[in-house]
Amino acid sequence: MTSQENRRITDLGTLKAISHPLRMRLYRALFVARTATASQLADQVDEAVSLVSYHLRKLADHGLIEEAENRSADGRERWWQPASDGFSVQEEDLKDAPELLAASAALGRTLSEQRADLHRRFLDERLTWSSEWRAAALGSEWLPRFTAAELAALGEELEAVLRKHDKKARAAEAAGDTEGRENVAVHLHGFPYRGVG
Repeated sequence: MTSQENRRITDLGTLKAISHPLRMRLYRALFVARTATASQLADQVDEAVSLVSYHLRKLADHGLIEEAENRSADGRERWWQPASDGFSVQEEDLKDAPELLAASAALGRTLSEQRADLHRRFLDERLTWSSEWRAAALGSEWLPRFTAAELAALGEELEAVLRKHDKKARAAEAAGDTEGRENVAVHLHGFPYRGVG
């Protein structure tokens, strides 16, 4: 059964496993679907089922996903689900470990590229969405001057707000409120920078 906690990644093997671009796409697709087979996920990522199965097993080897209850009529297909309610990588776990810092940077680049691709796809397909969805889409940039502690506090507050709304939406969906419900990506970035270009 999927843990309701975030999985905190602290080891090099797991960081390397989830940093692989196809594995991250599969993890995201499985997270959205909640349960799926390799063939269902292969259709979503446009890859061979055998390749997808291999990468799913690698994710499972590192405890990121797990087998789900079988839903096949004949029992032959293997069903998968996320092993936790997401994952996190904390800076304090990477201190004094150059190999963990490098793997974390690789994961960050993979996530950044995939998030940008997802947002670009929305922009390209924007007119295929209803005016209601176009109006609801968020896009803003703030450039405040914070201390590290202030940025950390903001991040904690934003996470709490997102978790509250996600929990409420999941409960409504579980109760049968599925009308007009779509997958939504919310990407938050908050980081220091020098210069604007």
